[in-house]
Amino acid sequence: MPTAVPFGSWPSPISAADTARSGMRFLDTIAVDGSDVYWVESRPQEGGRSVIVRRSGAGTIDDVGPDDFNARTRVHEYGGGAFAVSAGTVFATRFTDQRLYRIDPEGIAEPITPEPPVASGVRYADLAVAGTWAIAVRETHDGGGREPVNDLVRLDLTGAEAPRVVASGADFFAAPRLSPDGTQLAWLTWNHPDMPWDATTLWLADVDATGSVETPRRIAGGTGESILQPEWSPAGVLHFASDRTGWWNVHRWDGSGVEPVHLAAAEYAAPHWVFGSRRYGFLADGRLVAITVSPEGERLVVLEDGRERQIPTPFVSFHDRIATRGTTVLVTGAGPDRPTAMVAIDADSGAIEVLRQPDGPPVDPRYHSIAERIVFATPDGPAYAWFYPPAHPEVTGPPGESPPIIVAIHGGPSSSTVARLDPEILFWTSRGIGILDVDYGGSTMAGRDYRNRLDGQWGVVDVRDCALAAAHLAASGRADPQRLLIHGGSAGGFTTLLALALHDDFAAGASYFGVTDLEALATDTHKFESRYLDRLVGPYPERRDLYVARSPITHVAEIRVPVLLLQGLDDEVVPPSQARMMRDALIANRVPVAYLEFPGEGHGFRSAEARIRAIEAELAFYGEVLGFQPADTLPAIDIIGG
Repeated sequence: MPTAVPFGSWPSPISAADTARSGMRFLDTIAVDGSDVYWVESRPQEGGRSVIVRRSGAGTIDDVGPDDFNARTRVHEYGGGAFAVSAGTVFATRFTDQRLYRIDPEGIAEPITPEPPVASGVRYADLAVAGTWAIAVRETHDGGGREPVNDLVRLDLTGAEAPRVVASGADFFAAPRLSPDGTQLAWLTWNHPDMPWDATTLWLADVDATGSVETPRRIAGGTGESILQPEWSPAGVLHFASDRTGWWNVHRWDGSGVEPVHLAAAEYAAPHWVFGSRRYGFLADGRLVAITVSPEGERLVVLEDGRERQIPTPFVSFHDRIATRGTTVLVTGAGPDRPTAMVAIDADSGAIEVLRQPDGPPVDPRYHSIAERIVFATPDGPAYAWFYPPAHPEVTGPPGESPPIIVAIHGGPSSSTVARLDPEILFWTSRGIGILDVDYGGSTMAGRDYRNRLDGQWGVVDVRDCALAAAHLAASGRADPQRLLIHGGSAGGFTTLLALALHDDFAAGASYFGVTDLEALATDTHKFESRYLDRLVGPYPERRDLYVARSPITHVAEIRVPVLLLQGLDDEVVPPSQARMMRDALIANRVPVAYLEFPGEGHGFRSAEARIRAIEAELAFYGEVLGFQPADTLPAIDIIGG
């Protein structure tokens, strides 16, 4: 029989170092070049370096480029779309200087874009390659404090000619896509104050053999319609995802108008936070294959004769990257009993080949916590969460006790969570602490109406739904109402801090690089998100009252429970000043607070050292707050005040 041990004190074989090592993240585009497959993966053990990896048709796996090459673009600060490949040659943005490099098959890297007058001031992303030239998104920073300029440029891939502008005038550009015969170019634009999940415009233009763009024309999109992911079928028909029906469903341009390909209550695209996101593609015979997302979860499907057929797999979640080769689908997938891996799946037979899986030993299946879908009521209708209960083969909680849980808040806030076997989640559940991962109203997994619940209501609906989710779980007996914790990063940190102030449900919380002052965010953030709050809160400065009223720092006097703040010092999205301001106010109010800064880390911790320190600090913090003794030997955490 399992031994009764206090929740939080369970001995676990899943260490913080294991979560960092096993938590290798697959990033950026999956690219197919002949029989070779390329992708980018983040290496926590190498300081979070983004490494281009090639798997040959023979199955050998090699890193591409010099040993110190960090393939990461800073366009929109969130990046993505950092590389492309053609005939064995890779073209990639180098993080250190943001110049574009040509990497030959021997791994020699040579810059092909000019050195900018301002260090890292000219950035490239989302290449569409055609022979010796390519079309790319460019973002130019002049160093003078003015808003960066975005455009599309034609690049000479030999480096002999300077970049040439082919499209300009919009605030943002994305997804340049060349037709199979190279004679047409499609792309997306949008303007302030819209975000790409609010409204985008799809353009189409003729292209000549030299890469000159002629007669651009708008073919879809505009106010109230979000178009994402333009793609060309093998037959040269332009497809794209549009939410004109309320969901991001696939449509096509027939030369004179737009028609739906398949209508379903599911999303066939992901919100454009990063470049290179791709949830659907085409098999060689023209069939469309897609990762679909709905409140019920994610599925891998293929459209055949106008009908959708699910491809049976052991996976329950997929990263927003898909590529195809013949009848093979290349994706990263995670199952309830297996971590995220790069796999090749035959769309017809369902046969699976694992191309790449995380380093380190697999987690003992006896420690797997299987996600359960939670649906709970809100004033706006049902909302959703995934619950991961504590799981351990040898110990259980004290008789009659329910476990503490952490209400996990995703970033964005226009994002969502998925069911998965995640080593960081198992770190908590194997120690007797449950995880409730919430898709509050505004999350991007249930159509436009659900997404729009957050319009003008950020700091209201998200906070309310997280408190309702926690109360729902506690009422069912699966969580101790006196030991409800909450944590989140970025926008999730904002929601965490407001929930601690405005609701008395939570015993403590942890904010990772969270927003504390909306007014400061509106006036001191990067271009991509500089008008984001117009829709989520209201126009600034006209509705400055709302910015003040919704800011966690305004309600700091109402926070009476302990808070952990974790902040990267190189964060360009939420500057360290925001976390420091919250720390100082909590100390002045005699509220227990622990504050950790991470040099060299930006908006999201990448290095193994930072990720290990953060999760161990959070465990030690909760142990102090809830009065349990972790079984781990942990670095001391300094809690000030209270």
